Amino acid sequence: MHAAPPVTPTEEDQLNRAFAALADPLRRRLVARLALGDATVNELAAPFAVTLQAVSKHLRVLEDAGLITRSRDAQRRPCHLEPTAFGPLAAWIDAYRVRTEEKYRRLDAVLAAQAEHEGGREADQTAAQQRGHQP
Repeated sequence: MHAAPPVTPTEEDQLNRAFAALADPLRRRLVARLALGDATVNELAAPFAVTLQAVSKHLRVLEDAGLITRSRDAQRRPCHLEPTAFGPLAAWIDAYRVRTEEKYRRLDAVLAAQAEHEGGREADQTAAQQRGHQP
């Protein structure tokens, strides 16, 4: 059985901030956009009916969670996705996915054994009835 990955208090705080940041649909859409390539706040805000200030606030939350970074390129301040920040999130989720799949495999094995046992018992009962015996 796989256990959840060991998490220190610092790592747990990082996971909490990252999952909280990704709980907002607009922030997830910003992350999805940044997965296509770097973009400025104006470029990121263009498709949304929200103010630049609101998008900046959402980006700050993503930045505080370590999911994005910003750099300076002359007058531009492009935002970048920080792909390594998603590794601990994926590992945390995957540990529980693997654990759940193992439980289902064990349940499938129990159900298959039970069905085989009941199938054998039904065959014995049918044979007994054909011989004129009650089970």
